[in-house]
Order: sequence, then C-alpha cells, then structure tokens
Amino acid sequence: MKKKVLGRGLGALIPGTVYSQQSPSEIDIDQISTNPDQPRLKFDEKKLDELAESIRAQGILQPVLVRPQGSSFQLVAGERRLLAAQRAGLLKVPAFVRDVPDDRLLELSLVENIQREQLNPIEEAQAFQNLVDTLHTTQEELAGQLGKERSTVANALRLLKLPPAVKLMVAEGSLTPGHARALLSSSASAADMTRTAKEMVKKGWSVRDAERWAKRSQSVPARAARPQDPNITAAADRLRMLLGTKVEIVGGQGADKAGQIRIQFFGQEDLIRIYGIISEKRH
Repeated sequence: MKKKVLGRGLGALIPGTVYSQQSPSEIDIDQISTNPDQPRLKFDEKKLDELAESIRAQGILQPVLVRPQGSSFQLVAGERRLLAAQRAGLLKVPAFVRDVPDDRLLELSLVENIQREQLNPIEEAQAFQNLVDTLHTTQEELAGQLGKERSTVANALRLLKLPPAVKLMVAEGSLTPGHARALLSSSASAADMTRTAKEMVKKGWSVRDAERWAKRSQSVPARAARPQDPNITAAADRLRMLLGTKVEIVGGQGADKAGQIRIQFFGQEDLIRIYGIISEKRH
C-alpha cells in the first residue's frame, strides 16, 4: 500500500478534492474563527502589512480553507491571508468550505505553513510534536509522511528541550538551531545554557565556537573532590561562563591561603579570544 506523504498540497490531504475546479464562497470575516492548534506562534508584522497592501490592490488571489462549525466557520488554512484581509479592511474573504475531520486539522495547518511561509524552528518543532501526539506516530513514520529525513525531524524535536529563554532566542532568529543543538549536547544546566546562549548572541559566536564550548563542557572529568568553599565554586562557575572554557580555582581555602586560577585554552585562536574577553573586562 502506498504511504501517504504530507506536503504535496492541501488537496492531497482531502481525497477527492480539486480546488482549482471548484468555486470559493464569499464568507464574512467575522464568521470565521481561527484554529487554536495553528502551528505558527508569531507572524512577521512587516510582511503582514505588505500582504495587506497587496490584498487592497489585487484582492485575495488564493482563497482560505474553512470548515463548518455550528452556524459559523473555523479556519483550517490561510491565517496570514485572513489577518492581512482584516488589516486591509475587507468584510468578506473567498473561502473553500470543506468538512475536515479533527484528526486532519493539524496536518493541513502544518502543510499550509510549510508551503506558504517557513515556520521558525521552534514553531516547526512544536508542529512536529503536535503531529506525533495527534497521529500517535513515531518520529520515523512522521518523517516518511512529511517526505523528510528522520534526522531532520529528530533534530527539530530536540529544540523543544531547550530552556524557555533559549527557545525564544531561536524563535526570534538571534540564535540558530546549530547553536541550540550545541547547547543541548553539553552537560550544562538549564541556567548555564541560558547564560551561555546570551553570551553567544552578545559575542557573535559561530556554530563552531558553540560546538567547541560544548565539547569542553563534556570533557570536564567527574571526580571526587574534597568540599570546596562555595564562594570559590561560584567564582569558578562565573569565570567558566564568562570565558567559555574550563576554569579551575586551586587552593584559596580560608582567608589567608594563596591559590591559582587555571584557565584552559585550545590553540592560539582560543587564547586570543580569551585574552580579548579578559582585556575588555578590565576597561
């Protein structure tokens, strides 16, 4: 039996439907409610304004898709067009009305967004997770249905394990999925991930810089050690986060005892980077 593949167009998900051969209906905008499971969390305001201006001049070229809901309708696909039409001052929009079952609603919303405008990485990851939960499928099966590599789906879903503040950075585009995956591969706590992510953005780290940091965090050996002054431990942790490398404070127990600060670097380029951070903090 041939496996159904999502992403071939909305018509492919509703058997027997050929939109190009059917006429849309004109429906009052205030009769259409949005889909609460819409995978897109945030819309680009500038692009919405541009689309609204285009709609004022040319009208809506591609009808939205709705399904009956009591005496009104629920949007299935086309939320950007609907929002832009509202901004353009339209009272009615062209719409195809179809009886779409609940278990197909999320599929259609995801395909619509993938086809028309790329979801940000967190929205896409959440949409994949919603599909896994709704369709009771595995990552591998979902990848096959979407026509994607299993690793693509798996890497996307990993992003949902990020701390909330880091997920927001990825969603807004200030941090790439590559940076985020490096954070996830480290042994850092959620708080350390968040602090490091902010440092990555501030300092303009490349993905390779992030991967080196993650590798260093994994290479710190776990070993039994005598209890250390919590103030010294906290100072070492802050230095490690600031410099993005392993930092040890040896000795220094007690008010009058001397000690050493050991900063690890990996090559001349890394040494120059660390020196630059220290020099900057002196001014």
